[in-house]
Amino acid sequence: MTRSPINFSRHYSLVLITFFAFCFVVKAQLSTDFYKATCPDLFKIVRREVQNAVKSEMRMAASLLRLHFHDCFVNGCDASLLLDGTGSEKDAGPNLNSARGFEVVDRIKSSVESLCSGVVSCADILAMAARDSVLLSGGTSWKVLLGRRDGLVANQTGANRALPAPFEALDSIISKFAAVGLNVNDVVSLSGAHTIGLARCGTFRDRLFNFAGTGAPDITLEQSMLTDLQHLCPLTADGSITAPFDRKSADLFDNHYFQNLINGKGLISSDQILFSSDTAVTTGTKSLVQSYNSNINRFFADFANSMIKMGNISPLTGSAGEIRKNCRAVNA
Repeated sequence: MTRSPINFSRHYSLVLITFFAFCFVVKAQLSTDFYKATCPDLFKIVRREVQNAVKSEMRMAASLLRLHFHDCFVNGCDASLLLDGTGSEKDAGPNLNSARGFEVVDRIKSSVESLCSGVVSCADILAMAARDSVLLSGGTSWKVLLGRRDGLVANQTGANRALPAPFEALDSIISKFAAVGLNVNDVVSLSGAHTIGLARCGTFRDRLFNFAGTGAPDITLEQSMLTDLQHLCPLTADGSITAPFDRKSADLFDNHYFQNLINGKGLISSDQILFSSDTAVTTGTKSLVQSYNSNINRFFADFANSMIKMGNISPLTGSAGEIRKNCRAVNA
């Protein structure tokens, strides 16, 4: 007996409706006023602690922003990056000796716990701290969706696999973003976070002397910047020496990063290829770089939208996960 195509169509439609309804419910569980009744002063507490941290060290704004990014790309936005112990994501290649700001998160969590014990997740603290870091650096703001819960396990293997590397090809970076539901526009706008912060010599020294095994520097790197960086990061130097992503305004969240790419002054390869590679033309990242360079308002708007999208990567909600008392360890 053959199945009626009318019944099949009806069944298929019901499946689609159920699927989209489920997606809406999951997304709807995050809201801007999630803690309105349970921790009404939350935003003030987080803003105060981030402000204190940034006043003490301007670089911390970039570090806190990066923590949110590196957390969300692995297991979703569940604060798994903050967990200590064997198999920690902190010890994964992209984070080892580079991810920082954990003690600031500890201070934020302690302040929040003193007023709203057992209520606010570490994952939500990362999301709020990232937004405040951008705002306090002169950048844009956005309404942070809240209601995430904290994961119970870290995923070091996932961190090594999922996080984009500074040496990676553009098509591979785009694929890693696509794997978590982000598109080419998100790749370029979120890369604009490199308008603030520092990078270690080890992440870009290959461009200075023997790029891609050519025996010569990266030809896309502007000559005066190349000379300066070769002096800063000689082959014999410690790879942990740092240089600003944006030498013109290292601590200001603006769109000068995109002008740098156009002028061949992107610090790491994975930034410069957004403009200078052949793939940049075919994927449209080059035109986006040009657009953001000429229109800071578009960059700010797209960056805010991309941060909201990134913050919605596979959040734990409802009864999943837990609310950690200590961001570094699961509850006993």
